[in-house]
Amino acid sequence: MRLATTTQLASPHKTEVPSTTHRFNQSPRSPASFQDTPTRSVDVGGTAFVYRELGPRTGVPVILLNHLAAQLDNFDPRIVDGLAATRWVIAFDNRGIGASGGKTPSSVAEMARDAVAFIRALGLEEVDLFGFSLGGFVAQEIVLSEPRLVRKLILAGTGPAGGEGIDKVTPLTIVDMIKGALTLRDPKYYLFFTRTANGRRAAKAFLQRLTERHADRDKPVSLSAFRAQLKAIKAYGLQAPQDLSAVRIPALVANGDHDRMVPTGNTHDLARRIPGAQLVIYPDAGHGGVFQYHADFVLKALAFLDA
Repeated sequence: MRLATTTQLASPHKTEVPSTTHRFNQSPRSPASFQDTPTRSVDVGGTAFVYRELGPRTGVPVILLNHLAAQLDNFDPRIVDGLAATRWVIAFDNRGIGASGGKTPSSVAEMARDAVAFIRALGLEEVDLFGFSLGGFVAQEIVLSEPRLVRKLILAGTGPAGGEGIDKVTPLTIVDMIKGALTLRDPKYYLFFTRTANGRRAAKAFLQRLTERHADRDKPVSLSAFRAQLKAIKAYGLQAPQDLSAVRIPALVANGDHDRMVPTGNTHDLARRIPGAQLVIYPDAGHGGVFQYHADFVLKALAFLDA
């Protein structure tokens, strides 16, 4: 069975960006696995942002932008470790999330500005972005507002501003949170995966991976931060579409074929609207398709980043 359907659209135009510099150059490599990576912090305009980095400290770093109600411990370690085998990877908590300070903004545009401020606080001049779900909204905003900052773009389980069903994320999430509470399951078991045998197995494996780190775990996302994120997502789903033809960097767009949170049609829409985008759709998979097929996704992501 084919793992995914891949479509290559017209070749994108590559913009010229400055070379990367970074203040962390004393060590060629950080710890080998995400579960062992220490949590660090950096001052961003008077606010402490926490992050973890691993992989070789060379080349263009990959900045990870996470989903609704997610902090550092919600990044899939198989994907992070897979990328970090050859790439410099940085995961962080945006403002007000997990152990990062400040108040979580209630708009995607503000979240993007905070992410850019974090990137610049690390002394980075050029990055690759990998945005999942809400992180994908933020990644698009960064590319549109700061095009010279980003070299390559990976978007998974996400959609464009004004995309179909994005404004319905709140009621869908609340219903599955209640279902999770009644069945003693993490809501992501229902939100991210299909209810087929394959989906259920993938959900259990993914949730087990998120427990692998035992020491120095991040703080849970607060209720106020969660509410702010939901408000931002709803507004993003209701706002006017953005001109994604302005995205002039290589893009890889991925999802499962049965995404309930951000309906898969949005992924096809992104691939059509971003010039030259590559499209990957995983079968019998939901919002967390890249987690279900993490081994294949990592290979595709690395090939894309290295091309």
